[in-house]
Amino acid sequence: MTDETDLEQRILDTALQLAESSGSWDKVRLYDVAMTMGITLDQIREHYGQKDDLVEAWFDRADSAMLRAVAAPEFQRLSSRERLQHAIMSWLTALSTHRRITREMLLYKLEFGHIHLQALGVMRISRTVQWMMEATYQQATGVSRALEETVLTSIYLLTFAHWLRDDSPEAQRTRQRLEWSLRCAESVAQRFDRFVSPHPPRRGRASGTESVTPFRTPKP
Repeated sequence: MTDETDLEQRILDTALQLAESSGSWDKVRLYDVAMTMGITLDQIREHYGQKDDLVEAWFDRADSAMLRAVAAPEFQRLSSRERLQHAIMSWLTALSTHRRITREMLLYKLEFGHIHLQALGVMRISRTVQWMMEATYQQATGVSRALEETVLTSIYLLTFAHWLRDDSPEAQRTRQRLEWSLRCAESVAQRFDRFVSPHPPRRGRASGTESVTPFRTPKP
């Protein structure tokens, strides 16, 4: 990690700590971050052009954590549904140290007059979902790919919303809800596959597992 990258991460961590101590993300000011760290606002500007860029960096950190989690060799032996569950929960776990602040970040984006932030939020959702699809070896194409992305986006957002208020140990309620959602999607996908494709499924290139229909569990 370079000195500049380290500074970028320390700026984000300081902003999160200030949010926790003040009790609100809305109260965080970049000049408070600069004063706390003993740096100038211009040094912050070199890494974050505006306060919302810190939010994007926070979710980028979750994306990175998810991609590291799925790099383990044993991940490739999981079914499509299990891979998706592991990826989504790894993403959420990376945010768990600041769950309340994460919720406030999202509420800040949704405030009236923050249309530009909401547009960025849509792009963020799409980017994260695309990484999830890559990480879990979803290989459908054409209409099936669009369907897969739509279903995954819905499951991801509903799970995220549930997790934001889940106070159960290790987010067990969220895990259970996610597993149920993925099983339902898998069941529908298998019916869809039988309806549109009477041919045997192809083998996935990435790990040798089958991957044609969204959320499909490989057959033995």
